[in-house]
Formats: sequence, C-alpha cells, structure tokens
Amino acid sequence: MSSSQSLASLLEVELRPDKPPILRVDTAPDPSAWAAEYREALRAQVTEHGALLVRGLGLGDAASAGAVLTALAGGLMTEREAFAPRESRGPGLYSSATWPSNQPMCMHHELSYRLEVPGLMLFACLTAPAEGGATAVADSERVLAALPPAITERFEREGWLLTRSYNDEIGASLTESFGTENPVAIEQYCRANAIEFDWQSDGSLRTRQRRSAVVGHPLTGRRCWFNQIAFLNQWTLAPEVREYLVDVYGEDGLPFNTRFGDGAPVGEDIVATLNAAYEEHTRREPWQAGDLMLVDNVRTAHSREAFGGEREVVVAMAEPRRLSDACPTLEASGR
Repeated sequence: MSSSQSLASLLEVELRPDKPPILRVDTAPDPSAWAAEYREALRAQVTEHGALLVRGLGLGDAASAGAVLTALAGGLMTEREAFAPRESRGPGLYSSATWPSNQPMCMHHELSYRLEVPGLMLFACLTAPAEGGATAVADSERVLAALPPAITERFEREGWLLTRSYNDEIGASLTESFGTENPVAIEQYCRANAIEFDWQSDGSLRTRQRRSAVVGHPLTGRRCWFNQIAFLNQWTLAPEVREYLVDVYGEDGLPFNTRFGDGAPVGEDIVATLNAAYEEHTRREPWQAGDLMLVDNVRTAHSREAFGGEREVVVAMAEPRRLSDACPTLEASGR
C-alpha cells in the first residue's frame, strides 16, 4: 500500500472470529514513514478491536522494526520487573522473552504485576518459525464474562499475589529485573512500587506484590480481566518442570508463583478453568516474516505458542499507564 492510497482503503481490515484483525498492505519503500503517516488510523483500529496484525510491510531486521515501532508509539518503555531474560535489540526494543520453544507461554497481560504497565505492546516478526509459535490474543472483557463468578468475585475482592524468588538459574536475574544488583537501590525500588521484599541468608531475594485482578480500562472504563494469575502459577508449568523446580527450590522458593490476594493457594482446578476460558476466546494467526502486531495490553491478553525451527520476534512496550485501581484497597480485601 503506498502512502497515496486513501484512508478508507487502509481501514479494510479482515475480521474473523478465530483470528486477530488483519490488515494487508503493500510493501512500503520506507516502512517507518508509512507507519508515521497512518499512525492514527492504525491506532484507531487497535482501540476498536483490541489488536491488529499488519501484513505486508516486509520488516526484515531489528533496525527497521524499531523505527516502525517508534513511529507508531513514540517513546518506548524500558522493561522493569521482567520475569524472564530478554536481549536488547535497540533502545526500548527487545527479543522475545527466553522460554523453551517446546513450552507455550500462556495467555497473560505484559507486566500486569507492575504499578506502571504498558498500555500498548508492539511485535514484529523478523523470522517466522517452521511451525507453531503464533502470538495469539484473547479479549479480556470476554474472558472475564466467561469465567465463573465464584472465581472472579473473589479475585476482584482481594486481588492476586505474585511471589518471586530470584536465583541464578531460572528466570530473570536481579539486574535484568531491577536494572541493578545494588541492594539499596533494589530496596528503594520495591518500597516505591508496593513490593514486599526479604533477603535470604544465601543473599538471594524473595518478593511479594499484591495487585488487582480486574481493572477498568483507562480509556473505556470497561472491566477487564487483567493479570498473570494463570501464566505465572506453578500449575501452568509442564508437570516435569514443576516437579523439578519444587524438588530443587521447594514450593515457597519457586522462581514465581501466584496466589489469592489473602495468600491462599490457587488450586490446579482454578488454573485449568482460567486457561480454558482463555482458549475459548483465543484468536491466532501464524506469523509470516515481516508481520507487525499491535496489542492493547489492558484489553487484550497475548500468548506465545510452542514452535519448531527458528523464530525471531522483537518486542516493544509503550504508553506507560499507572492504573488507578492497580492495587485492591485494604478495606475491599478485609485487611
């Protein structure tokens, strides 16, 4: 699609219930200039649909992808509190999180356990996998409506708790998560971001942070199921991985786990119910090299499916938002 084509033709987005909205375009001589010209139209589609896959731009390397993502989003965020390592591919541009290719990354909202969250996620596929590996999406309003009220009402009342144990083997390191290994700086960050912390005798760090499971969308006010309760829970892990981690670290020392806001365990049956609701509302489209995807991070959850072959998808986060209802109140939780 050339820049001279009309806005009306740009808005002809393919809508199917099993796929994210797809916009097919012609390769532009300068993809970043094209993205800057059509930025408002593209962003309007994301606002309307929650996600948009743009196919045909032909993004072939991290530099061109980064230029397009910056043109669409302006300033890109520096990741903090990462749960898994990433490689930097430029200012605000990252590789996909390090995760075994044969294990899916279940539906989640990026950094939903932070006080300041990305409002917009941007993905660019530089190398498509031979099989699998889609970045699927699910509408969080619909997921919330589909879940049993007995589950959602408790989480809405008391929130959810993320527990983390930092070690040198699994997950992001202190530097990758906090940007420093300095204990004083880490403690300052934790206090400023409502994170409880406890240094262990071996020098490792354990943290706890309580966040809301249901939030109002910052633009529409609609209630969204916004969390990582299922993804970061021990029962979402492959059985052999969970057994290994529990054997090595114990249940209290798992690299990450989730609980009800009052600290009670989230059972395997509840995690299965959450993941089933996500799957019911999942929309997926296999990546093609050069694809671009924009995702409203509050309204829309995303996942990464298991894959075979090489896969290179770069990621950026933008539009930091400090949600007014990110933490449930003490009164609401009965504390």
